[in-house]
Amino acid sequence: MADEHGHGAQQPQAKDNLIPGVKHVIAVSSGKGGVGKSTVAANLACALAATGAKVGLLDADLYGPNIPMMMGSTTGPEQKDGKIVPVENHGVKLISMAFLVPEEAPLVWRGPMVHQYLQAFFRDVLWGELDYLLIDLPPGTGDVQLSLSQMVPLAGAVTVTTPQEVALYDVRKGMAMFQKVNVPLLGIIENMSYFVCGHCGERTEIFSHGGGERAAAKVGVPFLGRIPIDPAIRDGGDTGHPIVVADPASPQAVAFREIAKKLTDELKGTGNSGSSIDSLLKKIKQPFSNN
Repeated sequence: MADEHGHGAQQPQAKDNLIPGVKHVIAVSSGKGGVGKSTVAANLACALAATGAKVGLLDADLYGPNIPMMMGSTTGPEQKDGKIVPVENHGVKLISMAFLVPEEAPLVWRGPMVHQYLQAFFRDVLWGELDYLLIDLPPGTGDVQLSLSQMVPLAGAVTVTTPQEVALYDVRKGMAMFQKVNVPLLGIIENMSYFVCGHCGERTEIFSHGGGERAAAKVGVPFLGRIPIDPAIRDGGDTGHPIVVADPASPQAVAFREIAKKLTDELKGTGNSGSSIDSLLKKIKQPFSNN
């Protein structure tokens, strides 16, 4: 497999040309599904756009694309001069497989097809000049993650988790994958961290406590912050009005904005540093026990 990648059509120079107008490409990942990764990606994109930054959000979860619903985008993209014009809502440019296939149609694709469509989302979309392009990845460590690391220079990856140990176990594996392909780890976000009762104000750690911080300390990356579990956040995703837009003064929106601020502070003064194909293949050939 490694030799096949090394002699295929994926060449290092493609990473320099696919999205030349984008300053920072940030992968939003999770070790497993169900941790609210897409919700976090949508709200972070809106929080960054609210600062005046030019922001794009690429829904790379090809098998379960939810970003258009969460961002309230029901109309598909238009074409211009043979290119795709991304949909724009809440100040964020969007592209997703959900715009291109019927809602009920399942995608049953092998790796090469995934690679082809992901490449088209970079090469054939008129992203223009962007300060940040957030990429909502599918959960786990599969074809999309590997293809992404080959195609574009990533400023880094953010990992979303919940506090319980079963989620944190998968987080550590996912972050090890990014380390293998020389993608900087920008930090861990703990979603569904706690619940505050709307009647009595009591705080309850439903899914344990402090797991995200422990995982960040173990891997040696920043802990970016906690997002509470709250019906308003869920409602924002269901109705297409992320909490950062729907209620910017709420504590939940403040939590997202603080995390966005930590990300921008971390990226200031740093350039994109994607790994070369040779380095990627060398890492893949090494056994994981060497880490």
